[in-house]
Amino acid sequence: MNSCTKCGNTHIIIRRKQSGQSLCKECFLASINEKVLKNIRKYKLIEKGDKVLMALSGGKDSVVALNILNSLKERNIIDLTALTIDEGIKGYREEGIKIAAKNAQKLGVDHKIVSFKDYLGLNLDDMMAKNDQIRHACTYCGVFRRWILNREAQEEEATKIATGHNLDDETQSIIMNYLEGNINNLVRIGPKTEAPDKRFTVKIKPLREIPEKEVGLYAVAAGLKVHLSGCPYAGESFRWEIGSFIKELSINHPTIMYSTLKGFEKIKTALKKEITIKGNLGVCKRCGEPAADDLCKACTFLKDWDVK
Repeated sequence: MNSCTKCGNTHIIIRRKQSGQSLCKECFLASINEKVLKNIRKYKLIEKGDKVLMALSGGKDSVVALNILNSLKERNIIDLTALTIDEGIKGYREEGIKIAAKNAQKLGVDHKIVSFKDYLGLNLDDMMAKNDQIRHACTYCGVFRRWILNREAQEEEATKIATGHNLDDETQSIIMNYLEGNINNLVRIGPKTEAPDKRFTVKIKPLREIPEKEVGLYAVAAGLKVHLSGCPYAGESFRWEIGSFIKELSINHPTIMYSTLKGFEKIKTALKKEITIKGNLGVCKRCGEPAADDLCKACTFLKDWDVK
């Protein structure tokens, strides 16, 4: 009978193909905590005194990240607050919002809920009804979520925005942007995103080197309540196609996501020497946020719908 590689316990909950490790529940949870906190130190994602705004959807990734970051809050290293954005997806978003609120309340973390409807005048379902299939829902959602997160971070005087992006998400982003030839976006991918324009709050990804399946197992093993339903719009996206491709590859090549990430880090160093990222941007005439043109991306979309 197999036993835990670290402690000898015979109650195994995971066998890691990429490393050959077998771990019991306690050692698995400890390994994830240690890995995340080690990466926080390694990449200097957090400094003592930071105020971190956690983008909390209620899904497994953001709930796990919130719980691990809360250990830093309990040690008085950081101030931690959570923000949930209600995109307005009927029959899907309501449950996630409830679960996000319960997790924040359980940990004693200040929690705020804002909506597309309040911020933009219409929700994602409204957008897609008006869209005529011009753009995918994920395009709108990503732009508006980033826009709202940055505005809320400024209002909260947060020094960092934390997201629940995991290893699967990161490798998907690398491959997507490479296939689309989006080199400017490629050089921005990383554990910490610091824009030259200081009006953008620094974004960090504490779970960046943790596979999605291990994040899910962590949530189950730790007894965390999470929203497991998938977004109804996600299955139509290019990211979903890339994610399915990577998962299929990983069956016979369990280290493929790690090697993709490590290889990219080496390439990124060379790319940064060739690509110049713009410094301070102008100001959006509509909302006052940083913008390369007269309007930022979010307000360009809103203008298309004649939203005042």
